[in-house]
Order: sequence, then C-alpha cells, then structure tokens
Amino acid sequence: MASIPEIDAVLRRAVNAGDTPGVVALAATPEETVYEGALGRRDLAQPGEMTLDTIFRIASMTKAVTSVAAMQLVEAGKLDLDGPIARVLPELASPHVLSGFDDKGKPRLRPARRAITLRHLLTHTAGFGYEMLSSELIRYAQRTGTPSIGTGERAALQLPLLFDPGERWQYGISIDWAGQAVERASGKPLDAYFREHIFAPLGMADTSFAPTPAQTVRLARVHQRRKDGGLEAITLDPPPPHPEFWSGGGGLYSTGPDYLRFLRMVLNHGEFGGARLLRPETVAAMATNQTGDLEAGIMRTVMPERTNDFALFPEMRCQWGLGWMITPQPGPNGRGAGSLTWGGIFNSYYWIDPARRVAAVILAQFLPFADRRALALASAFEQALYRKLAGG
Repeated sequence: MASIPEIDAVLRRAVNAGDTPGVVALAATPEETVYEGALGRRDLAQPGEMTLDTIFRIASMTKAVTSVAAMQLVEAGKLDLDGPIARVLPELASPHVLSGFDDKGKPRLRPARRAITLRHLLTHTAGFGYEMLSSELIRYAQRTGTPSIGTGERAALQLPLLFDPGERWQYGISIDWAGQAVERASGKPLDAYFREHIFAPLGMADTSFAPTPAQTVRLARVHQRRKDGGLEAITLDPPPPHPEFWSGGGGLYSTGPDYLRFLRMVLNHGEFGGARLLRPETVAAMATNQTGDLEAGIMRTVMPERTNDFALFPEMRCQWGLGWMITPQPGPNGRGAGSLTWGGIFNSYYWIDPARRVAAVILAQFLPFADRRALALASAFEQALYRKLAGG
C-alpha cells in the first residue's frame, strides 16, 4: 500500500535528528492497513536499512500475547480467573511477602494474607515486581543468589511478593507466571501453545521466542542512549539457547506486520482473517477496568540505564485490564477514551483504540525505556495518524 507522506516525514525527521537509529510504524482499522513505514537503519555500526520485515525484540509487548493465551484457556474452562492459581501452579501455594531485612541483611519474609489468582497475575496486582524497579528486590537477589529473569533459569521466578495480592499495582514478573499457568493448563510448552493457538491462526510467521538463522539476518540491533544524547550500538548477552522457561512476560521476537495482525484481532473483537481466537465478550472483559481505584502504569526506576521513570499519561489515572493499560479519558494525541496500550523496554509501543476503530504499533530498538525522544516520536506519529484519519 502507499505510504502517507505526512507520517513518513514525522519518522524521517526523528531518524535524521538522531532520536532513533531506525523505526517501523504501522496502523490499521479492522478492515485494512492504513499506514506502513520503515525508515533509518537496523544497526548504526553496520550497513542495512530498516525494512518492514525487520525482526524486533518486542519485550513486554509479549505480555498481551500471553494474556490472550490465558484467556483462551479461561474460555475453555482450563483456567479460572478468581480461584487460587496454586491449583495449576503449586509453587505459588504459599507466597511470601518481603517485609524488609534484619540487621545482618537477611530478608524478612511473612506469609501473604491471601491467595494469588490469575486475575492478580494479569493485572499486575499479585505483588510481584521487577528488580529494575525495586531496590529491595535487587538486595534480595544479591543476598539469595536469585538469577535475573533474562537467564531463563526457573529460579529467577522465585522472587517474594512486595505486598499482599490485590493491594496495589506493581509492574513485574506476574505475566511470566501467567505463562507458566498456560503451560500447565494446556499441557504444552509456551512456544508450542503460541504457535498453534495464536501465531498460526493469525499468520504471524515471523513471531517466536527463538528466531531462525534466516530471521536473525533481519534482526535489529539494540542501541543505548549516551549521556551526550547520541546513540551507540551495544551487544546484549545472548539469550540462553535452551531456557528452563519461556518468558511470557518479555521473550518474543516479532515484526511490525505480524504484531499488527495480533492487534487487529483484538480490535475486531477476537477475530482476524477468518480465525477466531477469543469470544467478543472475553475481549470486552479484557478491555474493562479490572483494578478498580488502583492507579496503574506508573513506574519508578532504580536502573536508569535500563528504564526511565515512566507514566504514559501522567495527566490521568490509568487503569489496567486483563493484559494491558486502559486510558479512561481521551488521549492528548488523538486516541479515544478506553484505549488499550503498553510497550516494550526497547522503546516500542502499541495501542488499540476501540472508540476510533484503529490500532497502531511503533517499533524501535534502544535503551533506556521511556526515552524522552522516543516518546515524542510516538506522540508525533499518533497525532499525524489521527489527522489523516480525520481527513486532514
């Protein structure tokens, strides 16, 4: 399809200004793709233009996929939103809350006051956190030798809670545990379940936990924002070739066109291209506030090289559905009230706007998350898109 010059110009300015090494952006209604664009480079240290089929580490954009898988199993009667998740994950039968450290630095743990449920996991209200957002979890991991989530070691999931289930919203490893629930309830490894029940039906041929050698050739390199504002290519530790668990919270690789297919399925009430993945009423429940008055989506960093403090919409009290953040009011750049949104740590972002009937994704590949210039680019893309949709 033809590009939209006004949106192309937004992306080109950002690349030329050094806001991002390269970018892929797409948008669609339920009926058609309305924009596709790819500008810049995959790797500042090597030749190679950004293309629509570039493979990205989509990181926490994986969480929406895992949430859909979990809700498929709720529909099938194999998972229960509100029963104790320990019925399928006995490791979570006796969760403990980290209440501090004694004079010798030993962690103080107490039993949690209530059971963890799948609803807690999907809404980030179970009590789990991430080390990059909690100095207490960093200290706990150092004291106990708990590995980081990126190692793929199952021991990385054995973190204590930061509070009792249901009491607060806290971003963390909850969706990794939801991925484990999908495995236990389905009897399939998470990668196999995703392939059979999500990727194959939607035609997402470039999405997986482990890209093939042919796909790796199209992989964008990760970059880091320097203190002087420039960007440089960096080398991440390679993922383990045979992890003990697949990270349902952040392990997928994908392309813009693939992920847009997934978003269009949600936008179209659970169906895309003749494949129905969820019932309309399930999608409606996932898009409904599940956290009540708990404010969601605000993160405070303790690892600024990985992520900045983050609030996509600081002017409003956002909520959380079953897998994504919900904006209760219209956004400042065009999206309607009730939009669903989130992103991935390498500065990729998506949204689904049921009111305006459009979904979009913008993909980059650099740290830290919530980079000021990356957020400005995402906002400018959104503004230009809605202007064109309105006939501007």
